[in-house]
Amino acid sequence: MSDKTNDIADLYKQYLLATYTPAVALLEGHGSKVTDIDGMQYIDLTSGIATLACGHCHPAVTEAIVAQAKMLPHCSNLYYNTNMVLLAQRLSKLSGGYKAFFANSGAEANENMVKIARLWGRDTGRYEVVTFNKGFHGRTLAMCAATAQDKIQAGFDPLPVGFAYADYNDLDSVKAAIGDKTVAILLEPIQAEGGVHPADPDFLKGLAALCKERNLLLLMDEVQTGMGRTGTMFAWEAYGVKPDLFTLAKALGGGLPLSAVLVRPDIAALVHPGMLGTTFGGNPCACAAAIAVLDTIEKEGLLAHAKAAGEQFRAGLEAFMDAYPQILDVRGKGLLLGMAVEGAAKDVVDACRNYGVLCTTAGEHVVRFLPPLNISEKDLEEALEIIGDALEELYGPND
Repeated sequence: MSDKTNDIADLYKQYLLATYTPAVALLEGHGSKVTDIDGMQYIDLTSGIATLACGHCHPAVTEAIVAQAKMLPHCSNLYYNTNMVLLAQRLSKLSGGYKAFFANSGAEANENMVKIARLWGRDTGRYEVVTFNKGFHGRTLAMCAATAQDKIQAGFDPLPVGFAYADYNDLDSVKAAIGDKTVAILLEPIQAEGGVHPADPDFLKGLAALCKERNLLLLMDEVQTGMGRTGTMFAWEAYGVKPDLFTLAKALGGGLPLSAVLVRPDIAALVHPGMLGTTFGGNPCACAAAIAVLDTIEKEGLLAHAKAAGEQFRAGLEAFMDAYPQILDVRGKGLLLGMAVEGAAKDVVDACRNYGVLCTTAGEHVVRFLPPLNISEKDLEEALEIIGDALEELYGPND
């Protein structure tokens, strides 16, 4: 690291909890490219971990934030918030009539989704939610309990009760996990943090049928897959399976903290004032950014672009499989792709960064790519060339 980056790293160690291990100090970003404090430019294939769907500093999103910040940067829930209701209206139309509750993060949205599910099941004494091994739903205590990964739960016992675990894409495992207290099944349409594992269509349809048969709610965590990431506005649309409740976060706020729980109207009727709340959820600036993101996705045709760019990028990654036996698989949907490798995925991430591409891991052996939905064909081609250089350094020349 340079002296400048070392200085920032020293300040991190001095004043922040050791929760992350940053590698570079980013200074600015535009589109799909970012520049660090030393002037090194990178193609950003992380998008703030699926947060910047429209890329860095998209003019429409930036202008919406600035304009709202000059007018009314915050509005408490004691008063009507125009941007919040306009955003809720947009999401309702896109989802087919769902009602919204806005929060700040994916974990907070998921936790409130579970609270609403428990509210729905209270008259029958049901409260338990079935989640899935290798899933990820956040880092609050309840969402640690919902996340069936030892590395997320370790050290925080006793965890809240009310969760049972099943195996992803295994309907028999789900049936075995359902008990008398089960009220809902919660899953990601694609397990992103857990290794980029998409749900099999038959599995998801089987879950929907099982929920209907057993009078259970189907909950979907679309924190990482929502807002066009997989080529449809919500990943569940491509499966033809509609959840009873689902969550959005990350890309929703265009880089500002914003999340949402979208709730089937009859279930939403159970919620009354005082049951749910959050100070900053639905902040006017964040909602203005979200409306601008939705406008941009629509005006720039980013759903179709995410599909086409995803196919282009996937083909490029799959070509590396032919060249390097260390690359075991490429999987995912749209612009949420994972490349499974022998050994540590972190080695590939580090090599890519050194050559000028930012990517991240999804577990120990999977490299995860999350480009902006509007990334250009040229930038994707350049990124693939850089990834190729990084792989050659790691695995040797491609003969």
